[in-house]
Amino acid sequence: MRHLRVTTSLPSSLSAQKKVAGPRGGEVALKTTFLLQIVVGTLANVTLFFHNVSPVLCGFKQRPTHVVLTHMSLANLLALLSSGISHTMVDFLLRIPLSSLVCKVVYYTHRLARSSTLCCTCVLSTYQFFTLFPGRVEWMMPRCAPKVPGLSCCVCWVFGLLWNIYIPMSVTSAQNTGNVTDAEGRWFCSSSSPTTVIVILWSCPDAVFIGLMVWASGSMVGRLHRHHQRVQHIHMPKGPHNCSPETKATHTILMLVVTFVIFYMMNLVFTFYITVFLDLQLWLIQTCNVLALCFPTVSPFLLVLRDPRTPRFCS
Repeated sequence: MRHLRVTTSLPSSLSAQKKVAGPRGGEVALKTTFLLQIVVGTLANVTLFFHNVSPVLCGFKQRPTHVVLTHMSLANLLALLSSGISHTMVDFLLRIPLSSLVCKVVYYTHRLARSSTLCCTCVLSTYQFFTLFPGRVEWMMPRCAPKVPGLSCCVCWVFGLLWNIYIPMSVTSAQNTGNVTDAEGRWFCSSSSPTTVIVILWSCPDAVFIGLMVWASGSMVGRLHRHHQRVQHIHMPKGPHNCSPETKATHTILMLVVTFVIFYMMNLVFTFYITVFLDLQLWLIQTCNVLALCFPTVSPFLLVLRDPRTPRFCS
């Protein structure tokens, strides 16, 4: 999400009173959580990237889902690093504010990474849906089906580059108000307030991608439930070895989609509150930052730990 600080001037006595009375423990916890997310998330996504390109390094061909996960790990890395450049400087360094050019590049990269992550997750869930329903797409993609996920991810990157082209025009450098009590606020990049039409247009692709993910996930849940009802009369010993690879992959993708939707909606609530009520408290902005990076941090652990190839990369 876009978290841009528009600084405001408050009476020095009121600001000083809030600064003294306000609890600092919560802000310290949010800053520490944010820093841990960047470090742990970066290492996890690097692991996910090499985990999925390892077949190529060992002379084998990547599966379509591995191609999508490679793109997703790159998008997650961009989101973590671009957010870390700006907000880590705000939270920990507080030395030199970001220039206008750096602000434009950082926030454009962050929006591009976020759009690509959302789009690649949508591609992964819909591709898994078509894997469970092969008869419905065989007439559409008889031979090019293995190449579709990779091409779709490339389209996601191009779409993100074009759709977020307005970011450099709206973002500027940090604004120094001269208010010594608002020292941290001077280090946030600023942006012009978007109109209602811009906000609606900006949210349309997110709504489409999330709608596709929910539709594909709901369809897969219904398919798995009907399959369970058909085979429940067969008395077989229960255990993880009875699940097919497609079922295990479907369970993983369902968990991935649910995780993304939960963190996305929580982030959306905070962002909507900040935008509508112009509540620019530092802890609200930091909470938005933490929620925005939860999925890039958690998703690689979910994908790597549930991958049957985890014990051996080159097999």
